[in-house]
Amino acid sequence: MLFVDVAHTPLSPDASPVRIAFREFHSRADGTPIVFLHGGWGYDAYPFDLQIEAFGADHRIVIPDRTGYGGSPALDSLPSDFHARAAEETRLVIDALDLRRPVLWGHSDGAIIALRLGLADPGRFAGIVAEATHFFRRKPRSQGFFEAVVTSAESTAIMKLHARAWLEIGARTASPTDDFYDGRLSELDVPALILHGARDPRTEPGEIDALSVAALAGPPARLEILEKGGHSPHSEQTTTEPVNRIVGAFLATLEGSPHIRS
Repeated sequence: MLFVDVAHTPLSPDASPVRIAFREFHSRADGTPIVFLHGGWGYDAYPFDLQIEAFGADHRIVIPDRTGYGGSPALDSLPSDFHARAAEETRLVIDALDLRRPVLWGHSDGAIIALRLGLADPGRFAGIVAEATHFFRRKPRSQGFFEAVVTSAESTAIMKLHARAWLEIGARTASPTDDFYDGRLSELDVPALILHGARDPRTEPGEIDALSVAALAGPPARLEILEKGGHSPHSEQTTTEPVNRIVGAFLATLEGSPHIRS
């Protein structure tokens, strides 16, 4: 485990500096960076081991633990706007590590963070892989799931904080069609590959269709639905190989593009 200091983070605004833990893998230090952004249960819940094996020879792979997770400082609470705060922290970490035009591969909450970063600063990133992303802010089908996580003796502290934050997001959302991108996902101007499992239990009825309409309105995006995929296609036995193949082809399209050149 490695560490990098950032002057501040919106996830822990009273601390300065903040030491963020990260993993790093590469055979070529000059390979195009891929930054993996973990989901709400942390890196170890859905590890990217097989992606490190598949892409580590040609890419510098960096996997930060967000504040509250893994080797980074713990949190006592997780606010309902944690995606926006985590996006700013991620930007600070990328800057501190001097990662130039990285590809972001976000999973679940990490995918929301990646897409928000791409909307905020499209020239900063070579491409985005958004896997199992969420579109709707309100998740009525998952409310019972989050409530069970909060009360379960088997849930870790961060799992409970995460579930409470999602319940608060739902309670604060005015309309069932409000999305995490403020209606702007169609404005995304970064090459994007959106991966989604057809069997993802955290997906609301109609959510994939709404995600597809918004994402594909922008020319740089493509959507791939994995019929056998659940919430983590990259780490599920039936979908790991097709995920790596699809992402490998996407990365090849970025080589030489104006987005990936320094």
